[in-house]
Amino acid sequence: MSVSTTTVTGLRDILAPNLGVVFCGINPGLSSAKLGHHFARPGNRFWKTLHLAGFTDEQIAPENGEMILTYGCGLTTAVNRATSRADELARDEFTQAATSLAAKIAYFAPSYVAFLGKPAFSAMFSIRQVSWGEQQVLLGGSKTWVLPNPSGLNRSFSLDDLVRAYTELRVTLDF
Repeated sequence: MSVSTTTVTGLRDILAPNLGVVFCGINPGLSSAKLGHHFARPGNRFWKTLHLAGFTDEQIAPENGEMILTYGCGLTTAVNRATSRADELARDEFTQAATSLAAKIAYFAPSYVAFLGKPAFSAMFSIRQVSWGEQQVLLGGSKTWVLPNPSGLNRSFSLDDLVRAYTELRVTLDF
């Protein structure tokens, strides 16, 4: 039973009530917005990382993203505006989006919201120094976690580093 809402960009949230985790990207990339699929750019490592970290039995193709619901996971973005790079967003875009994101999370009530990268989390909660992993604040009643961004532009983390970080969340969720 999938419940999706359409965002301004045409990229749809993939959400359902009471999921284990909702992965929250910073914002849609231009390729994802154009194609209407999360993490659609070939260099993005999200789907591969999710599979290798044990969240899914198979590597889901971006165009089959709704399959993620069968694994107790969902997808949304912090900001709806599509850009070629996340650093093109202004800090106030995150703070303006915080209320609607919190309301969406409260409605769907996942156990965790996993922010993919520190910028959105930092801006939305006004926390300057953000560490990786579980956080001490709630969003819409859900626990929060910060994971490295799987974008191919994020060269600070190898695929192995991403898999380790995502596996830590999966183990916490007991998936």
